[in-house]
This record gives sequence, C-alpha cells and structure tokens, in this order.
Amino acid sequence: GHYISVDTSHEGEKAILSSPELHSEEWSCIRLIYQIASTSESSSDPTRLNLYLRQEGESFDRLLWSAREPSDSWLIASLDLANSTKKYKIVLEGEMGKDKSASVAIFEIKITPGYCIECDFEENHLCGFMNRWNPNVNWFVGGGNIRNSQSVLPKDHTLNSELGHYMYVDSVYVKHFQEVAQLISPRTTAPMSGCLSFYYQLKQESSIVFTVYLRDMSGFYDEIWKTESALSTAWTVAEVDFNAPYPVEVIFEVAFNSAKGGYVALDDIAFSPVYCSNQTGISFNPAEASCNFEEDLCNFYQDQKDGPGWSRVKVKRNVYRTGDHTTGFGYYLLANTKFTSQPGYIGRLYGPTLPGNLQYCLRFYYALYGFFKMSGTLAVYIFEENHVVQEKIWSVLDSPKGVWTQAEISFKKPMPCKVVFVSWCKSFWDCGLVALDDVSLSLGSCQAVDLLPPNPGECTFEKDECMFTQKKQGRGSWHRRRGPTPTSYTGPRGDHTTGVGYYMYIEASDMVYGQRAYLTSRPIRGTSGKLCLTFFYHMYGAGTGLLSVYLKKEGDDEEIPLWRRTGEQSISWLRGLIEYESEKSHQIIFEAIRGVSIRSDTAVDDILFQAGSCLEVEEIQFSSGYPDSLNEIEF
Repeated sequence: GHYISVDTSHEGEKAILSSPELHSEEWSCIRLIYQIASTSESSSDPTRLNLYLRQEGESFDRLLWSAREPSDSWLIASLDLANSTKKYKIVLEGEMGKDKSASVAIFEIKITPGYCIECDFEENHLCGFMNRWNPNVNWFVGGGNIRNSQSVLPKDHTLNSELGHYMYVDSVYVKHFQEVAQLISPRTTAPMSGCLSFYYQLKQESSIVFTVYLRDMSGFYDEIWKTESALSTAWTVAEVDFNAPYPVEVIFEVAFNSAKGGYVALDDIAFSPVYCSNQTGISFNPAEASCNFEEDLCNFYQDQKDGPGWSRVKVKRNVYRTGDHTTGFGYYLLANTKFTSQPGYIGRLYGPTLPGNLQYCLRFYYALYGFFKMSGTLAVYIFEENHVVQEKIWSVLDSPKGVWTQAEISFKKPMPCKVVFVSWCKSFWDCGLVALDDVSLSLGSCQAVDLLPPNPGECTFEKDECMFTQKKQGRGSWHRRRGPTPTSYTGPRGDHTTGVGYYMYIEASDMVYGQRAYLTSRPIRGTSGKLCLTFFYHMYGAGTGLLSVYLKKEGDDEEIPLWRRTGEQSISWLRGLIEYESEKSHQIIFEAIRGVSIRSDTAVDDILFQAGSCLEVEEIQFSSGYPDSLNEIEF
C-alpha cells in the first residue's frame, strides 16, 4: 500500500496537509494510522505530528491531538469529533524538529460516523482497542472461520456467523491466582455521557470476575459494571450509564482464579447519547460553582452565625492599591477587614453542593496583605454533607504580598460535598488581610486539564511567545519574564496568569526615551463577523510611556489604531477589550513606547482572541491624580 510522509531535509519547518471541506452533523470519529520514526533517543526539539480542526468562520485552528513519541511500527489514534452544523477541514501538520533522521508518515485517515469507543471488531485495526500484554492471559481476536484458531465460539454477534469476529479471553494458560487480562478502549477526546452497551458470553467452571472500569488521565479507576450472572453461554447484552466529562479510557477486565476458569467473549460495543434507563443523568454544570464576584456572590454563601466574615469590596480607583484579578477594577472578596480582625474571628465561605464520585479541579486566586506571618490564614476544606466531617485539602504557606497567585486543587469524593474557604485570625499577630477572586471549578483533575490542548487564539506566554514575534530585535524589544522586573517602582511583581508565570514586557533601562518595541501576531484568518480581543496590561511607574494596539490588514500599508493608553495607570494588571472586524487576513501589533524615565516598564499578558462581539464594554481609562498633561507624552 501507499503512505504519505514528510521529507526530513527541511529542519525546523512545517508541512501541512489539508482535507477537503467536510460536513457532518452527526458525531464522528477520526482514525489516523501514523508513524514517527527517529534514530536519536531524545532531542530538545522533537519532531511532532499535529492534527487541527479548522472550522468555518473561526480565525484559529483548534488543536485536537499531537504526538511526538517515535515508534518502529504503525500506531493508531482515535479522535472524537462532536456534532456541529459548521463545515470544517482537518489539517495535519508535520513539524520537523532538530533531529535530521526523523520522519513522519501517515498510512490512513478515516472519518466514520459514530463514537470512537464503539467497535464490532470486524476490521483489523480493532478500532484502536489495545490489549495490555500479560505473559499468561490476553484478549485475542476470535472468529473469522480460521480452522486452526483456538476460537471458542461458533458465531460472533455482529454477523451472527462464523466469519464474523469478536474478542475473547480464556483461562488455558492461567498460572497464578487472580490473573488479569485488560482490553483498553481509545481515550475519549470530547465530553460525552449516555449509555454504553456491549454483548458478552461467559462460561465458567470456577469464579471469573468480569468488570468494566473507567480510567482517567491520572490513572484513577472507577468501576461502572460487573457480571451478575454466573453463566451466559448465549450472547447477552449489558448496558451501563456512562459519564465522561473529561478524557477517560474504558477498560474491560477479566480476572481468573484458575486454569479451569472458562472464558469471556465480547462483541459490538456501542454508545448512545441517551442514558440507558431513560433517566436524565446528573447534568452538573461546573460554572454553577464558579464565581468572579463582579455582580454578587453567585452560588456561594456565608453562615450567618459566623458574622460577616468575607466582604465583597472594590478598590477606589488609584494607582497604588491592587485591584481585583478579573479586570483590575472590579470586585473581589476580602476577609479580616478592619471591622472584623479581632482575635478568634473566623470567616467561612461555602460553595454550592457538588455531586459525588466525579473528579474536580478547583482553581482560585488569592492575595495576602499585611506584615505578619501568613501561613494558615487561608485554608480550603471539603465538607461532606452526610458526615459532619471537614477535610482540609489546602492551606496557604507563604506567598509574595499583594500578588494575585493561583492555587489549584484536584479532589474526588464518593458523596456530595461542598468547598469551604476558611479565613481565620488566631491572635493579633496572625491577622493578615486575605483576598479571594475568580473561583472556577472544572471537571477532571487539574493535571488532566493541563494536558488538554490549549485554547485556540489564546496566549499566556507560559511556554513560549505562541503566535507572536518581534518585528526587530535589538534595543527596542519585548522580553519574556517571570517575577518582578529589575527596576524598583515600575513593572509588575508577577504575571497575571498564575502570579508565578511569565509575561512580556519592555525593559525601559535598555531603551531611550521615545523608542518603540513591537510585538506582532502571525497572520490571523479573516472572518465575516466581529472578533473580540482581550488582554491584560500593566503600566506602573512614574515615567510610563504609551501602549497602543494596531490592526494591520493584508495588502494595506497603514496600521489602524484600535486602542491606546498613556502614562501610569495602576499597580494592578488591568483588562483591555477591543472589538474589531476584518474579512481579510490580518495581524495585531502591540506597540510600547518608552517614557521619560527608566520607571516605564510596560507589560502585557493573557492575550485571547474570540469570535463574536465582546460581551462587556471596557471601563474608561482613569487618570492617576496628576494633571493629565504631566502624564501625557507628546510626539
């Protein structure tokens, strides 16, 4: 047969293979048979194969899957494609790294209606199901009229004939007590819930345990089904409610106790988006347990008998006081304010009830103020409703004062539970001010969420400069940095993404007054509708210059100014919003101009492009208490 491959002589370049325009209103599954070959063990810049979804009307391609592990055989990848009314293209990108001996090849790509975890085992790729090899017991393909095979059954279920195929495991070679064979499905790549069904036969002389598990990316097993009957020598259907809001594998596991164990056969795994028992599953929306406190406390509440522990506050606009994390001039929660900081005081903030037996990732931002020791001033407890037990899952150790720092915690409880934020003040010396903002909950462990492909059109500068490049290197250039900038009384003390990550900034002490630095995006596909650009900027320092954002359309010489700020704005990261439209391919340019003194480090972080109008309007620029003319730079 034929395959298509990327020539390795183009080091550091990308090869693009694009599908025709496709349209599928049903859920479908992309199967890709590929190989990355390499002779060197590991290189800092490996060769990768990326698969993107390019949807009609979207400016950015969505990365669905990426592989870089070299292998000496063909591998199969299965990717779920949720139903959508938009037309789309599949784009394959071979990214050549530094390794000159590496190559990328694709043997087959197939898009079929249905879910990737469905399989009738009639095709030799077995839909990407894998047997976990064990020296003694394994899943084998049975059927197909192979005379000499150890086939245990006369007929499969799909075709009801001896030509059809199924999977089976038998106990002939069992040597030890409790030997286990596992058949592992491809990992789901899109959230799905409904009814998983399969057909099985089971013949046993001594006890066989046949179990179905879900395994998430952290390796946790969750049993969803187990055989009830001792015997079923005809094909029997099993149905089980299946809920996978985050990536999981389905594992069919058979455990034997002796060599006389008998066998288990499996066929026709199917999935339907409707729950088996026609019940509506617990449809829990994690946004219900998230809040940015801009309007109110959302679904969070306080216990009345504690008194007003947490207050929702907003900073009066001034340059020198840190604002909230959401926009820089919105609301956040503050505990131990001057009204309540008396020794022995405690403040509890309860979240809404969360369904049990799901894996959660809780993220929130906190900031600490005050001069005293801070460890233990803020803690997070899980409160299980049926026992009055509170388990402490996180507490603050120490962190830079006045910097919004992100905390993330993964947890899973069998019973419904609540998250409780507790701030307390043991003695006068322990009373610090604790601020809380942007609480968000998502399904799946935090590590699994971090492994998911990044949002298209988003750049946090954590790993690299993403879609941005410098127009020219030299004295007027942007730098990627973490932590505070070198000059005091200017620049941020930490980034906006996590408080300890990276941002881009201009170092004023390397530049002269009026010098410019450009950060330019790569070309962005034009669309017919509006686009909303959100970013965070930091302009603190008595000598701060200008920050401007321009739109440059393909084929036009002039750059259209979209947004501008002049002079010192705030010690906080502030949110900028720009709504613009461009049917042509275009670039966005961030231009920073150095101000009158070295105290003019200007920074940007967390840039996000989204299709559609901006949902909010940006708050107006505010002056910093000086006459404007002092803060303005004339050119």
